[in-house]
Amino acid sequence: MTHPFRCGFVAIVGRPNVGKSTLANALIGSKISIVSRKAQTTRHRIHGVLTREHEQFVFVDTPGFQTRHGGTMNRMMNRVVTQALGDVDVVVHVVEAGKWSPGDAQLLPLLPKSGEKTILVVNKVDALKTKNDMFAYVSKIMALHPYSAVVPVSALRGVQLENLLTEIAARLPEGEPMFEADALTDRPMRFIVAELIREKIFRLVGDELPYGCTVVIEEWEENDAGARIAACIVIERDSQRPILLGAGGAHMKRIASEARQDMIKLLEKAVHLEIYIKVRKGWSDRESALRDLGYE
Repeated sequence: MTHPFRCGFVAIVGRPNVGKSTLANALIGSKISIVSRKAQTTRHRIHGVLTREHEQFVFVDTPGFQTRHGGTMNRMMNRVVTQALGDVDVVVHVVEAGKWSPGDAQLLPLLPKSGEKTILVVNKVDALKTKNDMFAYVSKIMALHPYSAVVPVSALRGVQLENLLTEIAARLPEGEPMFEADALTDRPMRFIVAELIREKIFRLVGDELPYGCTVVIEEWEENDAGARIAACIVIERDSQRPILLGAGGAHMKRIASEARQDMIKLLEKAVHLEIYIKVRKGWSDRESALRDLGYE
């Protein structure tokens, strides 16, 4: 018996900081989306591709749906989430085991009404003490929306991911693959490299530096021997510069060093990285500036 090939878009959605990007990376088997413990780390819609013998999954990692803060950038990111939900074949709604907040509830009206293509994924299941805790928690959520399946997982530990892929595959439409078998993402390498730098900023100075920073790749020269990359960190105020630099430039040196190591792994060649800082006042609250900087 021949198996029909299935291919489709799968949106991974949820409130900020439930582990969406960690889950996307774990399912794809490669680091496509950056992760940190800070909410709103992901700012763009990122397509990650997993191709198997009978299926091609095109995962859409989205920003966390933001209900606590306003601002132009957050409104644009929420628009990305809403658009993604309307354009996909399967929706994976990620929640954190044992936790349910107004942010989770406010995403429910955006999910497909029938529930036939919506899967509830309960992440971080290792945080729950007993199966009874899981049953009570899931029962409460299932009463709010007609999900077609529930899959408890630990994205960080790789628990139940194969079961999740099976559930998703069963809901994908039949069709030819959209990407080459070895493709991992539709995003260019320049985008991934810029995101790697931003990840280091969030991890190192995310508590001190407001979210008004982004990264732009200004120069890229590459040959078989190596790559020379010049990146610009765009901030909103002069007062943010010393926070980003750190004492004696220590923060910036560590950001550059850790990002360069990730780039070497990604590109599989030597990397010479230069990072600059520029001030562009109010960029995060102007749609024109956000589009110039690559936001959707």
